[in-house]
Amino acid sequence: AISHVAASNNCSVVRGYCGHGIGELFHTAPNVPHYKKNKAVGIMKPGHTFTVEPMINLGSRWEDTSWPDDWTAVTRDGKRSAQFEHTFLVTDQGVEILTARQGRPRNEMIWELDAVQR
Repeated sequence: AISHVAASNNCSVVRGYCGHGIGELFHTAPNVPHYKKNKAVGIMKPGHTFTVEPMINLGSRWEDTSWPDDWTAVTRDGKRSAQFEHTFLVTDQGVEILTARQGRPRNEMIWELDAVQR
């Protein structure tokens, strides 16, 4: 779904980064790719916690590179990019959004343009 929305807005999803499980270690299995035609396998079960954190680039080029600080990620073609992250907990009833805005539903994501940081 993320790749489809990105492509329909003339954007691409970086393939070098993905969401991940959260357990005793912060970055742990499973990897959660945000692009179509990936090779991820598995089924999330109640109790699993994971992130969704795509890096979206303007244009169709998804390649990225890092600055010499080995932390800052940028697009290889120099176009603008943005990244966001949410953390989810799988429950018996579905999913709980652990990073939902205060006072907002924790079981559904609602896009509110007036809540976007600028």
